[in-house]
Amino acid sequence: MEVVRFGADSAARFTFQPGWRWSEAIKPVVGTDSCQARHVGAVVSGRLHVSHTGGTEGEAGPGDAYVIEPGHDAWVVGDEPVVAFEFESAETYAKA
Repeated sequence: MEVVRFGADSAARFTFQPGWRWSEAIKPVVGTDSCQARHVGAVVSGRLHVSHTGGTEGEAGPGDAYVIEPGHDAWVVGDEPVVAFEFESAETYAKA
């Protein structure tokens, strides 16, 4: 993850490798059952699957913009790394 600051605003570039899954890589660090961050961003490459605790699921791929609400798990689909830019949660996610 790379964070760029623009005064009071920030953006982040995430790169998730094939096989990455939030519940396996991040959950043990933050200690919550699901990701509690809200994400607003866009996917540049790869595919990301998101499963919310309420039962809704979706996928984002190249060129897709997304809003992911708190209470979710996410993972890389396929053999291509996911590269995405995030705008709302860049600073808070970096501190998790």
